[in-house]
Amino acid sequence: MPPRPCLLILLASLLVAQTERPGQSEQQPIRVQVNEVVVPVTVTDEKGAFVSNLEAGDFLILDEGRPQKIVYFGREQGQPVVVGFLLDMSNTTRLHWKTFQEAVLELVWTLLPGEKKFSGYLITYANEPELVVDTTHDSEKIVERIRKLKPGGGAALFDAIWMACTRRSLIRGEPIEPRRILIIVGDGNDNASKHTLEEVLELAQRNMVTIYGVSTVAFGFTSEGEKTLKRLAEETGGRVEYPLQGVYKDVSGYLSTPSDEGNYALRVGTGGYAAAIASNIVRAVAAVAGEITTQYVLRYVPDEPDSPKAFRNIEVRVNLPNVKVRHRKGYYRFNP
Repeated sequence: MPPRPCLLILLASLLVAQTERPGQSEQQPIRVQVNEVVVPVTVTDEKGAFVSNLEAGDFLILDEGRPQKIVYFGREQGQPVVVGFLLDMSNTTRLHWKTFQEAVLELVWTLLPGEKKFSGYLITYANEPELVVDTTHDSEKIVERIRKLKPGGGAALFDAIWMACTRRSLIRGEPIEPRRILIIVGDGNDNASKHTLEEVLELAQRNMVTIYGVSTVAFGFTSEGEKTLKRLAEETGGRVEYPLQGVYKDVSGYLSTPSDEGNYALRVGTGGYAAAIASNIVRAVAAVAGEITTQYVLRYVPDEPDSPKAFRNIEVRVNLPNVKVRHRKGYYRFNP
């Protein structure tokens, strides 16, 4: 007789709870047997506001096109999470580093308020990634190190993601509760990694990691890494914020107000320019932190446990018009 769904859930929970102990340092990818599938979901209206009053019956989840029975539904705010802060310390971040340094500090204070159910760690990456602060409940340990950082070097983003999934201490219960989050503050470029985008994307999906990005690319500039950052976020259920892209939204015309710094309505070096940057940074931090703490969490046991397909696609639908639903695109049934 095949195992019953409830038994599969119990086995999955015991596996996570017993084999991954607090403070345990892993040198191999975090291993999770995928019996129960966990799907964090964000729902926003057409104006981008969070829709936070839905019930389990408002959701339909499809696994390879097959409707699934939701065995757990959660929508409470302040759900337990482990947040990895990945900071780009390459040369490209020098110009706005002080601004983004303050943004990251706000993220740390917001997402690690001192309660035991919230944990975080800090990884920086330039020519190589470095686990600067291992998993902790104490936000001040991370804050203290961030204040001492100085950019310089290349960008090993992919190796930093790999490190986040393989070389930090774990919290009991991951990845079901608490959930795993990565926040990348950088431009998405990589010129120094040993691992590839495809490798780290698969690893993140296997480890049930949701990736968010805070882009450091300023208005008027482009980055080859923008598509990379967007793909990492969208395929794992997160999104990217662009706080410096709207700084010049009130441009009065390229030739209408001639000036040496580029004819912008908000001139570099003025109070208006600095205020616009600060305002956008605040909004970006609030958007990322707000989404992480207001997601719905759905769990289900696939009704095809013996399917040979390694990667399985997920689709989540909501019984409401004009809403946008974000979630990870799929999952791997077996570990590498």
